[in-house]
Amino acid sequence: MSSINRPALLSVENLHVSFVPPGRSATLAVRGVSFTLDRRETLGIVGESGCGKSVTALSLLRLIDPPGRIDSGRVELDGVDLLGISESRMREVRGARIGWAPQDPLTSLNPVLTIGAQLVETVRAHRKLSRSEATHEALAWLERVRIPGGLQRMRQYPYEMSGGMRQRVMLAMAFAPQPEIVIADEPTTALDVTVQAQILDLMDELKADLGTAVLLITHDLGIVAQRADRVAVMYAGQIVETSSVRDLFAGARHPYTQALLAAAADASSAANGEPLPFLDGQPPRITSITPPSCAFAARCPRRFDRCNEISPDLVSGGEPNRPVRCLLYGGV
Repeated sequence: MSSINRPALLSVENLHVSFVPPGRSATLAVRGVSFTLDRRETLGIVGESGCGKSVTALSLLRLIDPPGRIDSGRVELDGVDLLGISESRMREVRGARIGWAPQDPLTSLNPVLTIGAQLVETVRAHRKLSRSEATHEALAWLERVRIPGGLQRMRQYPYEMSGGMRQRVMLAMAFAPQPEIVIADEPTTALDVTVQAQILDLMDELKADLGTAVLLITHDLGIVAQRADRVAVMYAGQIVETSSVRDLFAGARHPYTQALLAAAADASSAANGEPLPFLDGQPPRITSITPPSCAFAARCPRRFDRCNEISPDLVSGGEPNRPVRCLLYGGV
């Protein structure tokens, strides 16, 4: 079978996730999200804070804690629906087949265990190695992610390392089991620009060496432009546009994506005292969205009457590989 016809490595279909605090009505955090991830591909999921990016990522691993719950949908890895398998089988998927590099390493790493203990545990959890063999493997991974002084670092605790070093440790833990997919949730948060570039370069290197697919969660369009092959734009719990990165930056289709790109003005505009474009208003609270209507309608410069009456579907609008959720392209 040719690579063109090969099924996607990961396929997410109509995923719905809600949070139901005791005594309160449900809050729909993820509303009908669908996307695919191919082998060796980097897919960027981009959007403002609170749009549902991280909740989507956690749902793929079935790590949504109460009062959160996955209401419906399919998450297929090589054709197997992860939402339908047992928890014991799901534990075999986490780490071994889907790696996880969370947003905040300081809170994700165990503060009372050394870096060495945690990395050795990760290696042994997915490979049948003795402790001495796993220790040797852990040291090799610290070198691979460019952390010098491996033996000394193995004895350190997370708080004794810089943010960039902790993020390198998380990448080592995510990639060491050689999974088919790594989910990187805002991997450069709170890092300075130089360290951000180093971390992203390292991710690209590990991805290329191991043949890993990457799901990159970010709010930074610059990172998407440089690092992703395709991009899915999220707004208020829904994907509003999916496209190749090249096509998106050449001509975004959804008014929200167009506004995001316009707001990402270059530095010369600010330096010359020119006013920076901005998107008026704030994203709606998930609790206040009242279908049927377009969630972006209140902020959209191109809205018309029907936008307040119809919740648009994700449609091709004449371009099959660039689905968009907007009545300007049909959407019903």
